Amino acid sequence: MMNCHTHTAFMARSVIYASTPRCDRCRLAPRWCICAGLQNIDCSLRVDVLIHHREFVRPTSTGRLITRVIPTARHHQFRRETPPAKETVVLPDHTVWILHPRGELLPADVSPKGLQVILLDASWPEAARMTPTVAPWGRLVRLPMTGSSRYWLRTQELAGNYSTVEALLFLLAALGLTKEESQLRLMFELQVYAGLLARGNKLAAVEYLSTSPVREAFPELLRQLDLKRPRI
Repeated sequence: MMNCHTHTAFMARSVIYASTPRCDRCRLAPRWCICAGLQNIDCSLRVDVLIHHREFVRPTSTGRLITRVIPTARHHQFRRETPPAKETVVLPDHTVWILHPRGELLPADVSPKGLQVILLDASWPEAARMTPTVAPWGRLVRLPMTGSSRYWLRTQELAGNYSTVEALLFLLAALGLTKEESQLRLMFELQVYAGLLARGNKLAAVEYLSTSPVREAFPELLRQLDLKRPRI
C-alpha cells in the first residue's frame, strides 16, 4: 500500500522528463542511476507483490524495488477485471499472510520458514478494491508499525501510512530477519535519496541523507550522484 509524508518541499518539479530514457533496472534516468549500489538480498521469507496496473508503470513503485533486490520475490500485475489466479501466486505447503491494516495482530514467535507474505502495492483506494479478491487466499495480518515514513517521494492525507517496502521492513524486523531488514532498508533509502535528487529537490535530499544509513554505506556512489553534469 502507498505512502505518507507531508513535507511540502517534496512537491518540487521533476527534472526527469517524459521522453528521458530510464535505466531498465532502477527506473531512474541514467544521470541518477543507482544500480551500482543495488545488491541482491538472500531472504528465507517468500514474498509476492500484487502491483496494481497503474502502480506498475510508476518509477517510484517500492513494490518493484522489492523484486529487483530479492531474487526469490515475485511481482504480479493486478487488474480488477483480470486479477491473477490464486494458483499463480500462492505457493503450496506455505502459510500465507496478506499484510493489511485491518488484519489480525501479528502472531508471536513465528518462523519465516514455510511462510509466504503477499503485499498489495497500490494506492489506498486501489488496495481496498483489491482486497476482496486476495483475502480468501490466506490470513490478513497487520503489523505494529510506528514512527514516520521514510518514503519522501509521495504524500498521503493520513499520518501513519507507509510504503509497501516499509511494510516489508517492519515484517522482516518482527520475524528476526535483521540482516535482511538492514540490507533492504539501504536499497530503499538509496532509491528515495536518488529520487529526490532527480526531482531537483536538493534541500530535501540533503535533509534526508543527514539521518540515513545510506550516507556511510555508499560514499563513492553518493559522490558520483552529487557531481554536476548536464541534464539528460
